[in-house]
Amino acid sequence: MTTISIAIPCYKSARTIGPVVEELRGVFAAQSEYDYQIILVNDYPDDDTFDVIASLCREDEKIIGVNLSRNFGQTVAKMAALPYVKGEVLVYMDDDGQHPADQIFKLVEKVREGYDVVYARFPHKQHSAFKRLTSRLNSKVLELNGTKPKGITLSSYCAMGPTAIEALRRYKSPFPSMGGYLVHVARRYANVDMEHRARLEGESNYTLRKMLSLWLTGFTNFSTVPLRFATVAGSIFAVVGFLAAVITVIRKLLHPSIAAGFTTSIALQLGIGGMIMLLLGLCGEYIGRIYMTVSNMPQYEIRQTVNAGEEDDRHGQ
Repeated sequence: MTTISIAIPCYKSARTIGPVVEELRGVFAAQSEYDYQIILVNDYPDDDTFDVIASLCREDEKIIGVNLSRNFGQTVAKMAALPYVKGEVLVYMDDDGQHPADQIFKLVEKVREGYDVVYARFPHKQHSAFKRLTSRLNSKVLELNGTKPKGITLSSYCAMGPTAIEALRRYKSPFPSMGGYLVHVARRYANVDMEHRARLEGESNYTLRKMLSLWLTGFTNFSTVPLRFATVAGSIFAVVGFLAAVITVIRKLLHPSIAAGFTTSIALQLGIGGMIMLLLGLCGEYIGRIYMTVSNMPQYEIRQTVNAGEEDDRHGQ
């Protein structure tokens, strides 16, 4: 029998995680070929979500509860599930009921065909226009940056085989970008179309700030394209500045009576100065991440676990 590990990051999901887990258990009860393991990682310890998770764990020993010490973000919560994965296939899904549990075997079967990572593709997403727009923009930027496989639609509902699982277990960066990392270690990707359901309740917790943070991590991890852009932009501005200086000198020699272009000079200085500050900030982002990485900044810290056996203790990665 093949065991499938399902990892679910939980954020303020006390009312939704129970129905999601019950649906999963019902789906697997109708299958004789697969067994399950469910790993629930609570990424917001300041509400009663982990109380619900602990209750689910007491009802079913195949469910593991992990309570993080604070809110680290969805990607880190996904990483925190990896030490507990025992299945041959790992599936990530959301805690809001939008991912159909009865479609999970479509992803699994594709992985068993030999694919490293298989993403669900939702032709008709039940998201706001803002979320759809930012997702498309993020996807295009990551593809241009070389940190997303071309022609593949990413989503949080995905399945991974042994190669991807073991690679992610070795990934200890305090600024994880799972998709960007996997591009460098896995080559076989696929999409599976399926229905995208409405949330059980509430709205998405992804604010513009969180989306920008996610975009910046994906944009700067595993790629020097932004730094190359800085080099190209600096070269262009240097050439433009040199040409402007030459033109100004020639005009002054040909027409001595022409007054110096004060407005033009100020505009050029502000434009070039703004670009310099932007590029310095980009370089500072790289340097700051390097510093925190070499300082062994932990990826996450666990407050407590349930049904993890000897792992039931506080520890970090």
